[in-house]
Amino acid sequence: AILSAVLSVLFPTGSSVAQKVTQPQQEMSVQEKETATLACTYDTSESNYYLFWYKQPPSGEMIFIIRQEAFKQQNATDHRFSVNFQKATKNFSLRISDCQLEDAAVYFCAL
Repeated sequence: AILSAVLSVLFPTGSSVAQKVTQPQQEMSVQEKETATLACTYDTSESNYYLFWYKQPPSGEMIFIIRQEAFKQQNATDHRFSVNFQKATKNFSLRISDCQLEDAAVYFCAL
């Protein structure tokens, strides 16, 4: 299965606060049953925020995967999906364990 990550996405949220999300990996290939980790870094001047991962399969719909609250220390986990949230370094990676063919998609990190 091939998992793809979008290179860069910018999310402005108002006139005075700019929030930036960057995904350095353009594409990733993994075998079924393997684990994939998709990197995401972000920048925000907000102190209380949420981070999200979405996927867009070839069919085109946007599917919510997981969310992390900035004020929670524990990393979010949902079945085969988990995040590694590092608030101090502003890293928010997605880990997909036991990759399946249906995981092939474009993945979006959002703030």
